[in-house]
Amino acid sequence: MLKTLEVSTSSRDEILDLTGRVQQVIDESGIEEGLVYIQSAHTTAGVTVNENADPDVKTDMLNRFNDVYPWEHPQDRHMEGNTASHLKVSTVGTLQTLIVHEGRLLLGTWQGIYFCEFDGPRKRNVHVKVSAG
Repeated sequence: MLKTLEVSTSSRDEILDLTGRVQQVIDESGIEEGLVYIQSAHTTAGVTVNENADPDVKTDMLNRFNDVYPWEHPQDRHMEGNTASHLKVSTVGTLQTLIVHEGRLLLGTWQGIYFCEFDGPRKRNVHVKVSAG
């Protein structure tokens, strides 16, 4: 089963929890055992798995990404002016593969699935594919 989720962001850099929406796709699929693939369809937005208990983790991640990849950099040549967003996505990645066991995401106690916006605000697409196996 393949489903595309629409994600709307409200700022240039933002991290949104997709865990519940991905689990809903798994529920709709009826698959009890297999894999789920979560893929951002963009070059300036990614997907990661990280802690979902403390909201400060998201803030800290964005702050550190901005420290490493500042929006303004004198050597950047990309004509769109968003080199930092491309570098951040190359660090985070655009695809996560997770195990589905007994119809549930097999995540650690504190883990969640996050959509990482680095060039918003925008409407984005995230593809979720559930495969039995």
